Order: sequence, then C-alpha cells, then structure tokens
Amino acid sequence: MQFTLNVWRQPDAATPGRFETYTANDITPETSFLEMIDIVNEQLVETGAAPVAFDHDCREGICGMCSMVINGIPHGGQPGATTCQLHMRSFPDGATITIEPFRAAGFPLVRDLVVDRSAFDRIIQSGGYVSVNTGGAPDANMTPVSKPDADAAMDAAQCIGCGACVAACKNASASLFTAAKVAHLATLPQGQPEQHRRVKAMVEAMDRETFGSCTNTYSCQAVCPKDINVTLIGDMNRAYRRAALTER
Repeated sequence: MQFTLNVWRQPDAATPGRFETYTANDITPETSFLEMIDIVNEQLVETGAAPVAFDHDCREGICGMCSMVINGIPHGGQPGATTCQLHMRSFPDGATITIEPFRAAGFPLVRDLVVDRSAFDRIIQSGGYVSVNTGGAPDANMTPVSKPDADAAMDAAQCIGCGACVAACKNASASLFTAAKVAHLATLPQGQPEQHRRVKAMVEAMDRETFGSCTNTYSCQAVCPKDINVTLIGDMNRAYRRAALTER
C-alpha cells in the first residue's frame, strides 16, 4: 500500500507551523498507524531530515499518549480505538491522509504532533484521589460494593486521559474527562467522604486550565476510545451544585 501524508510540522510553540507532504511506500495492511509513521521517520533520518515528533508509549490503547487528529477526527475515527490501534487497512490504497496535533488552549503544542497534556494531571492532582487513612491494606471483601456501583465505577475508570474529547469539542471542553475522574471515585464507598470537596476542586481546576464549557454536542463521546458516556457530565454538574450548596 502507498499513502500520501500531509503532516503538521512545527519546531516549537513560538514558531509558525506548516504542513509538509511525505510518501509512505510499501506499507502492509497490518501495519499500525504509528508503525507507519515510524517507517516514514526512518526514511527521513536516512536522508538527513528531522523525523516527525509524535507521542507514544504502550501502543496498546492504554496510555492515551498517541494524541493525533487524523483526517479531522481525533484518533482517526475508528470506534473504541486509539491512534495506535488504528491500522492502515482502514484506509484505501493511495489515500491522502492529513495528520495534525490536538488543538486546544489547554494543550499547548510542544513540537510537531506532540502537545502538553499536563493540565489533565493538575486536574487529577486537585482531587482525583481518596485520602482516607486506612492503615494496612484491608481485605477486598471488607467493603461491600453493589454490582451496579462496581460496574459504573469501572466504566468511568476506563478513561485513559488521552484528550480526544477536548480535541473534538468545538469549545475544547474537558468536561467528559473530569466527569469520568470524578465518577469513578464518587461511585464507590471509599470515595463518599470526600465527594463534595473532590468535585468542587476538580471542576474549578478544570476551569483554571482554560478549557471551554460543555454545550452538549456529544462530540466527546463520539471520539472517546473507551466509550465514556456523556451522562457522567450531567452527574458531575449535579454533584458540583450539591457541593456548592453544602459548602454554603
């Protein structure tokens, strides 16, 4: 297979960027999207050109680092999949593919296809934890958790913080990410004592990071590789109002 790639190149945030065109030749259908970029980078290095910078780690759909917009869609639009899980068989032979970084004020560009997603870390640090001192590790069966609550918590905990929800949202909102991080703790008994402080701290941290507001277009859910449901945003907003009233 052969592809024409329009890749965004930008050495740093202060320097204007531009699209550059490369050709990917002799690509097998089983090649993953990141492996395809690896092949192109090897060709660039052989000619003395700078390779395309992109973020990656596990390449198993777990780390959330492969943040790319492919043909206008974060992660390329394959349902329930990250960029590293996208394979070249998903594209017709000879296709032209445009590759850009996630674009949002909360995700400043570092270089080429790499953005700084540390804003997500700061949101989690503001309240995404349980600080109850339990002493030694308790037996897993000591705290009963109902099956519906356990399932709901696990569904929310699947969020890998990749940022596709932000990249897809016209307002660059981080509401789906924040709601998932609030929900997966608030749903469990261990997270109940701090639920009001947690949601208030995390929502306010999200606002400080210059992310936009949610206007219910559901674009975040459409591109989420872990199928996080937008109903969590409504749950978070209700919990935030309860926390504000409780504080007063």
